[in-house]
Amino acid sequence: MTPSSARKDAHPITADRQLQARADLAFDDDQDFEDARRGFIGTIEDATITNAQGKVVWSQKAYAFLDDEAAPLTVNASLWRLSRLNREHGLFKVCDRIYQVRGFDLANITFIEGDHGLIIIDPLTFEEPARAALDLYRKHFGPRPVVAVMYSHSHKDHYGGVKGVVSEEEVAAGRVQIIAPEGFMEEVLSESVLAGVPMVRRAEFQFGHPLEPGVRSHVDSGLGKAMGRGSSGVIPPTHSICKTGERMRIDGVEIVFQLTPGTEAPVEMNFYFPGLRALNMAENACHTLHNLCPLRGAKVRDARAWARYLDESVDLYAGLVDVCLAQHHWPTWGTERVIGFLSEQRDLYQYLHDQTLRLMSHGLTPREISEQLLMPSELGRRWHTRGYYGAVVHNVQAIYAFYMGPYDGNPANLNPLPPAQAGAKYIEYIGGADAALARAQADFDRGEFRWVAQIMNQLVFADPSNTAARSLCADAFEQLGYQTESATWRNSYLLAARELREGLGARRSGGPIAGAAMVAQMPMPLFFDHLAMRVVPDKVAGRSMRFDWVMEDEADAFKLTLRHGALTHRPGSHGEAADAVIRTTRAGLRKAVRRDVGFRAAIEQGEIRVDKNAPLVAEFLEGLDVFDPLFNVAEP
Repeated sequence: MTPSSARKDAHPITADRQLQARADLAFDDDQDFEDARRGFIGTIEDATITNAQGKVVWSQKAYAFLDDEAAPLTVNASLWRLSRLNREHGLFKVCDRIYQVRGFDLANITFIEGDHGLIIIDPLTFEEPARAALDLYRKHFGPRPVVAVMYSHSHKDHYGGVKGVVSEEEVAAGRVQIIAPEGFMEEVLSESVLAGVPMVRRAEFQFGHPLEPGVRSHVDSGLGKAMGRGSSGVIPPTHSICKTGERMRIDGVEIVFQLTPGTEAPVEMNFYFPGLRALNMAENACHTLHNLCPLRGAKVRDARAWARYLDESVDLYAGLVDVCLAQHHWPTWGTERVIGFLSEQRDLYQYLHDQTLRLMSHGLTPREISEQLLMPSELGRRWHTRGYYGAVVHNVQAIYAFYMGPYDGNPANLNPLPPAQAGAKYIEYIGGADAALARAQADFDRGEFRWVAQIMNQLVFADPSNTAARSLCADAFEQLGYQTESATWRNSYLLAARELREGLGARRSGGPIAGAAMVAQMPMPLFFDHLAMRVVPDKVAGRSMRFDWVMEDEADAFKLTLRHGALTHRPGSHGEAADAVIRTTRAGLRKAVRRDVGFRAAIEQGEIRVDKNAPLVAEFLEGLDVFDPLFNVAEP
């Protein structure tokens, strides 16, 4: 059965809710469409981009169904509207000297014309779309050289394509500056290395990359159309911005920086161009309610700090600009409109923060708060405050966790049974699987999809081979996906439905520790932290090991100690007490973590050299855990 043939139409209850959603919002307001199309210069047909081998890595061709203005009953009308806005692609003039390419990636790439060259903000996720965007600009305005690249923050869709617009050699020669907020590389590496495997898997649900485009499948990702594919990497900054108000003049363009740590990313910054009367808000103010904790997982963000930095932006810059742009979505023009937009974004996060704490102080739990908390109508009806990427429900839960942690205070939730065991007991109490299925089907027919998903999830975890339970749970997920306004919720529901119906298919084998490009810049303490989280306790039970690790090309030495299943490390040497001394270089380490080489082969090839007790070192390194990046989510 193909994925599309398994999908169902909108249930009558879903259809009724979709029609009601159309009546609740101002669909006659076309200002966003005017703004999204303003300044259009040109594009690539269907935004189709290929790699060096001719393989398509990005295209909007399959999203042509969004050209229909009327939303189908399988898509929330508000989300359909945003999905159509995010289908706009190409090169756009924002104002004098500032251009953006939008719709070639999840994010935007911004070009600022200097006196002689180009300043680039955020070179997208992958090299191929970044290169295509630069080529499109040069097609219309000539071959200006890139003189600087500025990373607004530490998420991959804002730096990963840098080698598509500049080379490491140009940076090393001093011809191109790389500018980022202080702490940029530490955040890039720590997020992708330590929690990378579960984040990547959960990101499949958040962005829905395994889903094909279609009215019963993928329509959008909230911040942009979709995640692409291609080659990615990072070039470390040559200059770090350390304080708000820091100024730089690059190729005749004056830039004032506003640091906003702990908002949308742990390190982030906005850009004010006083000579151009323009303000770039990075990802701090987009045309959506953003995430305070994304579904893929991340450190919880500080809603109060986010609101305060937005207020600072209003105070410092909003009255001095004619246009406000960001690294997702489309700009806002006009001083008064900019002030209104930023003020409403500020109020959005402040309100969620304050009201969550107020209700929390009445003893409500995260789930109870998210059911009760409603946005003020005048704020909640604004298109740019709608929950396309974030959502009130999971943002409330994030605010609660930021202050209180994951425990809701009810001792029943201190040590509950794990899902499979709990599921079995739930079904036993209901009277068995057949009774549960019969009642759930009746609830489904009445449109109680949240409850059906909840109870069928219990049965799936109790007995994942029960095809009727899998099918009904998938049907409930699907209707919830059709109804939701949030693109990330839709993607999560629909991918879960697909996996319950079809399974995961051919499973991928475990991947490398990290990409070779990341290893090239990774501080050794972080590398050892990653080794530590891969130690399998059963393989080292009762064992103690002491290794010295020497990086010969960096003149650095570290002493590693394994005791009680815990690997710790410090700078220095164990001296004569070392069980072995490991010697390598960055190049050797890069090969060792490659999937097609591995540590044992690297030792045999001399990329890693061991003084005494080489078998012990090989045993330790080869015994580290290897992760399957395609683990189950919607079933045990």
